[in-house]
Amino acid sequence: QVQLVESGGGVVQPGGSLRLSCEASGLIFSFYVVGWYRRAAGKERELVARVTDGGGTNYGDSVKGRFTISRDHIKKTVYLQMNSLKVEDTAVYYCNAMHISGREEYWGQGTQVTVSS
Repeated sequence: QVQLVESGGGVVQPGGSLRLSCEASGLIFSFYVVGWYRRAAGKERELVARVTDGGGTNYGDSVKGRFTISRDHIKKTVYLQMNSLKVEDTAVYYCNAMHISGREEYWGQGTQVTVSS
């Protein structure tokens, strides 16, 4: 049974930082592109960042230069370091694992990030 368990969400002031973690189990981690998506209230889900097993990364335009994604092969965990947070970063953040074949995809339960003064 595949599980993606997220942690690290919370409330932070504008300009602050948070780090999200997502620990995977039940899958061969190196076979998956892993990443983060988010959905703000009333908006469509959007890509935040994703990283391949080889370390290649993609970022959404709105987070480039502020967020950094990384993965730990031994811990089967993907991290999202979020710096210089803005009010518009407020959303539910979801961990995602996509098999390199594109035929399997899994989602975490989501973690709330709220940026507010």
